[in-house]
Amino acid sequence: MALKATVYKAELQIADMDRNHYGDYGLTLARHPSETDERMMVRLLAFALYADPALGFGKGLCVEDEPDLWQKDLTGTIERWIDVGQPDERWIRKACGRARDVVVVCYGRAADIWWNGVRDKLARQERLTVYQLDPEAAPQLATLTARTMRLQCTLQDGQVWVTDGRETVHIEPALLMGPSRV
Repeated sequence: MALKATVYKAELQIADMDRNHYGDYGLTLARHPSETDERMMVRLLAFALYADPALGFGKGLCVEDEPDLWQKDLTGTIERWIDVGQPDERWIRKACGRARDVVVVCYGRAADIWWNGVRDKLARQERLTVYQLDPEAAPQLATLTARTMRLQCTLQDGQVWVTDGRETVHIEPALLMGPSRV
């Protein structure tokens, strides 16, 4: 019998001073049985970085042809494609052919090794933006995980603060490639 996804609810208040975007989002995240708390919380962070009413979560790890998050316009054209982790460079190039803007948020102890292996292969992808999180960022975000979360996220000058009212996690995503966040 296949294991089912675990459902998490997040009330996310975003104050993005860099983009002048402020909003409250009620989000439902389905965590695949093979997904860690760290990866799920990095997906939530990626949502906060690019928060928009049209941005939504993909179907997750079980579907190969969808990103972790995506934003489509009213015609169904993919405006933004966001993946977290260390995706295969062929997958990233394919995404660049399908979306107007592609973002990868890489994290983990092996992120430097991954980036050094794919950087030259992705150098000509003009639609691609790659951010790297400090190796401690994802484990710190995972400490905020709960089945029902109420989180506040403040973004200013390229830095992010995520709090649940008791603990605060500070993250400064490093831009590896592409234009800064819009």
